[in-house]
Parts: sequence; structure tokens; C-alpha cells
Amino acid sequence: MGDYVVHRRYGIGIYTGVNTIKADGIVKDYIKIKYLGDDILYIPTNSLDEVRKYVGGEEINLKLNKLGSKDWEKTTAKVKNNLKAVAKELIELYARREKAKGFAFSKDGEFQHQFEEKFPYVETDDQLRCIEEVKKDMENEKPMDRLLCGDVGYGKTEVAIRAAFKAVMDQKQVIYLVPTTILANQQYEEFKDRMKDYPIGIELLNRFKTKKEQQDILRKLEIGETDILIGTHRILSKDVKYKNLGLLIIDEEHRFGVKAKEKIKELKNNIDVLTMTATPIPRTLHMSVVGMRDMSVIYEPPQNRKPVQTYVLEYDKEVIKEAITREIEKGGQVFYLFNNVEGIEKKALEIKDLVEEANVSYAHGKMSGTELENIMQNFVDGKSNVLVCTTILESGIDIPNANTIIVENADRLGLAQLYQIRGRVGRSDKQAYAYITYRRDKTLSEVADKRLKAIKEFTEFGSGFKIAMRDLEIRGAGSLMGEIQHGHMEQIGYDMYCELLNQVVKEIKGEEIIEEVDVQIDLDVTSYIPDDYIENSSLKIEVYQNIALCKNEDDIQNVTDEIIDRYGSMPYEVENLLDIARIKNLSREKFILKVSQKRDNIIFYFDKIKFNFDIIEKLLKIFRNRIKFSPSQEPYITFKILDLKNILGECKEFLSKL
Repeated sequence: MGDYVVHRRYGIGIYTGVNTIKADGIVKDYIKIKYLGDDILYIPTNSLDEVRKYVGGEEINLKLNKLGSKDWEKTTAKVKNNLKAVAKELIELYARREKAKGFAFSKDGEFQHQFEEKFPYVETDDQLRCIEEVKKDMENEKPMDRLLCGDVGYGKTEVAIRAAFKAVMDQKQVIYLVPTTILANQQYEEFKDRMKDYPIGIELLNRFKTKKEQQDILRKLEIGETDILIGTHRILSKDVKYKNLGLLIIDEEHRFGVKAKEKIKELKNNIDVLTMTATPIPRTLHMSVVGMRDMSVIYEPPQNRKPVQTYVLEYDKEVIKEAITREIEKGGQVFYLFNNVEGIEKKALEIKDLVEEANVSYAHGKMSGTELENIMQNFVDGKSNVLVCTTILESGIDIPNANTIIVENADRLGLAQLYQIRGRVGRSDKQAYAYITYRRDKTLSEVADKRLKAIKEFTEFGSGFKIAMRDLEIRGAGSLMGEIQHGHMEQIGYDMYCELLNQVVKEIKGEEIIEEVDVQIDLDVTSYIPDDYIENSSLKIEVYQNIALCKNEDDIQNVTDEIIDRYGSMPYEVENLLDIARIKNLSREKFILKVSQKRDNIIFYFDKIKFNFDIIEKLLKIFRNRIKFSPSQEPYITFKILDLKNILGECKEFLSKL
């Protein structure tokens, strides 16, 4: 209730609830949307594919549309026109990559098979599929540009390691670019450990290396002694030269600044690129959807992994003490996130006073490289059991024995940030706990409140995509396609923006744009979700929308299975909703614009341009005196119903004969 929504044809309004309307014994639900002034629109639940929740910017500044005005039409036309220049530039960029000749890597050899067999864990089916997709790209002459999406801890690194090994087997060099020094160290150790049985030169380059060490690493890279270089944005500097670069792996590209991204763009010209992310930024994700980039997704968690039990609460010393004590007593370790460098030492002492048996250390990004490495190594080795640290742990630190995380002042952090931070625990088969806290008696801003509710809501595996969209919804999408787009997406919402972008891309590519007709179905059949079947109105809307979005029988079957799985056997009213979705899809295929009922007749209104007149003779033979054809401006067929208790069945029978 009260949410802003976007209707494809009528624009932005406010959802004000579900109205159940009973007329002549027929019960149906309608979605009520308020527009500018006193304008109200009632949408039948079978047309909810036309409506989306508004996602995009600050709702305070949103302007409602007026029904009957041309404002919405003008706004969408303006945004579409603006998109043309941006989409053209993007398509040209990717078209150049399509035509570019890269290096076609060899098929897997004996060493590759041997190397992969040494992986100490059982790969998930998704992992294996993604590995094959990456290898197939590498074996193609066209330079790879693949986005690998997988939730925190789903095994993206192993996909990267196998790709890197494959590149090195063909005497090509590999860059592995990561956003933080700690993650660089960890990935360096991981690569070294996995490849220790092979003569592969692996180096780590970051700001903590001495000048002499850096020069030595760069020299070996230039003459080809180094096969794999792992590091932060330091490896994008001008003095970094390669002998035979073949693969660039980027971890969390959205964490890099504008200058780094420009350098990445230069490197991408004719080498293979694998980009990995846990919370895909919408722009990257959508580029994949519209076919400008290839995407692989790891959906399933590793075996025996449990979701992190998450608590969102006011800061309470007793709760914190109990959480730390319990974890230490189990022999586990605790991350304590305190994002304030100046006060971090004092906070570490405070924790030590609170839990006497704790061995507390602290770490932050302003420490020297050696100091930071030693502290982290001591924590990995179990010499300390509580690590108080800043957000340096956000990306990729993997310590399976750390199974409790406490975040102080969580309201100051972004949602994607909180999600990544929580992902630092629960990396084994043990139950992990996250305490997301904010200052006692503090009045949270609306945005902070939404973030904290979302992090509590999204605890199940595979929430990375949902988090990306919710984060977009909360903070506003900003500039989805670059600075030129600022403000345009906020005017029409993310979904409509993506729909227009898709249209523009197809237009520029010269592909046929099939405008999807919204078939109106108005039959005297009770079709709604009773309150005693699904009580929660939000869940009701979700089910209505899932049904309305079905495009074929497979979709309907999937939705049917999901409804039964979640809510039990369906009442006839819900079965009718699914049959109406079937009728809608069949009608769309036959170019029918509207199906309505008048007493004991069903009237099918056809698209006059696409109507096939030859079908009439066939229908007359099948149904004899049950049909009448009217070849008017809007051709229609009147079909007599024999059994008013089986309107939907007879309607489907007629459509199947068309």
C-alpha cells in the first residue's frame, strides 16, 4: 500500500490496494491505482504484467501522471530518443569486439584434467557449467567478455583459477585484478597453493611492496618469467608491461574508480576478459540481458552450506558479549566490524574488557603492508579469535573458522556492502551468525531503515541479485548507462527504462520488434485468490503478477508447481486464474485483441491486419451453427457456449482449433 508503480501505458501512480468486486455472483480482484488529482485506475489481476513497482530514485520528487494526458507518452518518447545515442555507442563497442581477432586457446590437455582432478571439493553442477562456458569462450577466436555472477562463497574463484591455468598452458600471461590488498594476498595464496605442483610463476603486486620488489616483479613480467600477476589497481599503472598477455580476470569491477575502469577498457581490446561479481550492478546485468555481453550464473551453494542467521538490533553490550563468548567457547572466531580508524584501538580494548577470555586484534587499511599481513595471518592461524576491523574485510576474505560477525553502526553502510560483509562468515558447514547493530535510541533515516530491513529479509542463498535490485531501489539507480543518462531513468523507473533500452537496441541492430499486445479477457468466471488461501496481500500481488507474466505453458506449469509447493492444493478460483492465463497466451498467438462474454456467447475480437479469413470456413465445419463471423472494421467471431459451467474449457477448445 502506498508504493509507487509504473503502468506501461498510463505511467506513474500510487498502488492503494486490492479491491474484491462481486457482480452477478462473479467474484474478481482488481488492483487500484491512484493517479494525479482524483484519477483512479482499476487493473484486472490478469493484466498485472502491465504494472511494475517503481524502482529508480527518490520517491519524494516523483511526479504522478494524469490519466488521459499525453505527458507519459512524451516522457517515454524523450527517454527513448536519448537512449539511442548511448545504445549505439555501446553496440558499436561490442560489435568491434565481435569482429576483433583474439587468441583461440587450445582444447583441454592432460595437465588441465590432472589439475582439475586435484580440486579438494566437489564442484556444484552450476560451477561445472560455468567453467565449461568460460573454456568454450577461451577456445573461440573472438575475445571473451564474460560476466560470472555468483553469490558470496559460491566458488567463483575456482572458475577463475581454472581459466588462468588454461591460459598459462598456452604460454599466455594472466592478470587477476582485485579491489583490496587483503583480498589480493588471499587470492595470491590460493593460486600458489592450487598450482604448487606446476612450474607456474605467480606474483603479487600492490602498494605495500618495496620499490625494489616492485621493479623486480615488473621486470620478470616483461620478460615472461611471471605467468600470473595478482594485485590491486597498482597493476593498471603505466609501468606495467607484459610479454604475452592473454587473460584479464576482474573481481568486483564496480569497486574500481573511473580511471581504473578506463585503463581496463584499454586492456580489453583483444584479450579474453572474465569479470566476477556477487552483487551485479544493474547496468552490467542488463548489458548481459540485451545480449551485449555473455553471462554465466552460479545459482546453487556448495554442499552442506547453511544460510547465515541474521539479527538486526539496537546495540546491546550484553548481547554482544554473549555472541562473542558463545563463538569462542565453540572454538570459532569473530569478526567485529568497526568502521572508524581513529577509534579502532580503543574499541579493541573495550571488547577485551567485555570478554576477558577473548584474544583481540585489530586491523585497518592505513596500516603498513607487513603489519596488516602479520595480523591477518595470526587470525588465520588462530592466534587471535576476535578481529576488530574496518570494511577492509568486505571483499573476499575467506576464513572458514570465523562464524560470527558483529557490525557496529550498520546504518552507515550500504546494502550491498552489508551483504558482502555478512558473507565473510558461514564459509563452512557450521551455522554462522550476523549481528547487524545500530546505536541505541537513534532515529534511523528512512533509507537506513529500508537497508536494515532488507539485510534481515534476504538471508537465504542466492540473494545477491535481489540485493542488487533492492539496493538500486533504495538509493536510486543513478546513472545506469553513463552520465548522459542522469535523471532519465528516474522519470520512468528501472523496468520501463530497460524495456525501452531493449527496443532501441533491437532497432539499431535492425531486428524485428514484436510489440506485445495486451489481450483483454473479460469472462463471467470467478477468478481470484481467496483470503483463506493466501492471507498476506503482498504475497497475493506477487502470485497475481507471476501468473500474469506467464508467456507459455511451461511458465504456467512452473508457477502452478510453485503455488502448490508454497500454499497447498489450489481452490478452483485460483485454477481459473491459470486457465485465463492460458487463454490469454493462446489469444496472443492467434492475434486476438479481446475476449469477452455476452450472456451465452464468447466474442473474440481480432487484429484486422493479421486476421486470416481462410480460417472461417474451417471453423464453420468444426462448430457448424455455433459461430457467427462479423467482418466489420474490427473483425470478430461470436461463439455460442453450450455449458455455462465450463466457459473456460469451451474457450480453450475454440482457440485450439484456430
